[in-house]
Amino acid sequence: MAPAPKRQQLVIDVLEEAFAPLMKADPAAFRGKYRKMAADPFAFYRGTACLFDHDVAKRRDPWADERTGRVWIHGDLHVENFGTYMNSHGELIFDVNDFDEAYLGPFSWDLRRFLASLALMGWQKALPEEAIRGLSQVYLEAYLGQVHGYVDGTADGEFALRLDNTTGVVNDVLKQARLSSRIEMLDGVTEIVDDERRFRDGPGVRRLPKAEFGSVMAAFRRYLTTIPENKRVVRDLFYDVKDIVGSSGFGIGSAGLPAYNLLLEGYDQALENDVVLSMKQANVPALSRVIDIAEAQDYFEHEGHRTTISQRSLQVHSDPFLGYTTLKGVGYVVDELSPYESDLVWDDINEPEDMEGLLRDLGRATAKIHCASDADSDESLVRFQTEYAIADALEGREGEFVADLVDFCIAYAGRVRKDHALFVDAFREGRIGGVTATRI
Repeated sequence: MAPAPKRQQLVIDVLEEAFAPLMKADPAAFRGKYRKMAADPFAFYRGTACLFDHDVAKRRDPWADERTGRVWIHGDLHVENFGTYMNSHGELIFDVNDFDEAYLGPFSWDLRRFLASLALMGWQKALPEEAIRGLSQVYLEAYLGQVHGYVDGTADGEFALRLDNTTGVVNDVLKQARLSSRIEMLDGVTEIVDDERRFRDGPGVRRLPKAEFGSVMAAFRRYLTTIPENKRVVRDLFYDVKDIVGSSGFGIGSAGLPAYNLLLEGYDQALENDVVLSMKQANVPALSRVIDIAEAQDYFEHEGHRTTISQRSLQVHSDPFLGYTTLKGVGYVVDELSPYESDLVWDDINEPEDMEGLLRDLGRATAKIHCASDADSDESLVRFQTEYAIADALEGREGEFVADLVDFCIAYAGRVRKDHALFVDAFREGRIGGVTATRI
């Protein structure tokens, strides 16, 4: 490992390279982001996909070849990036979520990043190293089993984790999401004014001046053309905009990114059926800074386009509202703020025996995003079947593959714990991009 002063400067340099424009534009948002990252090593890890990518790019990956080194990957896979959504067929699905960092890259990087997060969380729950190694193996074996299912045809091409084929934690999360209602969500963010819904004023909500409102409306009209034809709703009033506000208050990964919420007429004129869309500026994925795939760099119109195409390539029957647009020449991604989204929470999942079944499901879900995609995805950047590429690369070496990734996750989690301490010191001293730990 690099000496601490040298490593600390590397952490600072990588963060500044990744976030300099956003830190300059909104230092207060990054103060909040860094405060959250300072809380513990896992929070720090969540906010530093750029540092992870920098580190793994320096390593030779024995599992990456001309095919497995450039498949659609999530780019920021960790144990908390899973949850529910309502797909375009009206089914509640438990799946990977948050595709802001999705890009082309080595399939093993997703697995390494997930397992390192598992090791970090396990350490914070005081699990023995032997238990963490065992749980990591459970996840990888489930992943490989699902890949082989796609190869030999025993896995459903439209496989998804649903209410009817899950048990345990995943089934509980799906049931919780099912109890949610659109009217409950709408009442939380809107109010009735003159017999019509409007967004509530409050923290994180900004009313728009006339010119900005008009610019967002124009961006919204451009977005409508990016919804796949078979997912568009052809109905009078549908997609009619009732209200638009600026929004803020996103999580660790989206600090400083401009965003808007749009309230639509929705499914009919009943007030309980309105739809809320999020229009958020898309950021440059950390992977693109360390992986040179000229074809990919030339393919995407902007980061909103890249995020949308990536998500459609990683999900089966993705959000019917998913699309993209431009605003002042910058790419934005648009999707629904769904009442049926429920995130996986690990607070009460503490014992290895309670984690095993869940990790099998997460392993299968990870294999699904690598091997299956929405029919509306654009596959021109990946012209081969990922499952065959992975199976060929690992043939006769699966035991070696599992051992390599398990060893990596234990070692890298230790690196992250040290990096977290270096980051906290640098942040407190105001050494990161001019973002100070206190308001001046």
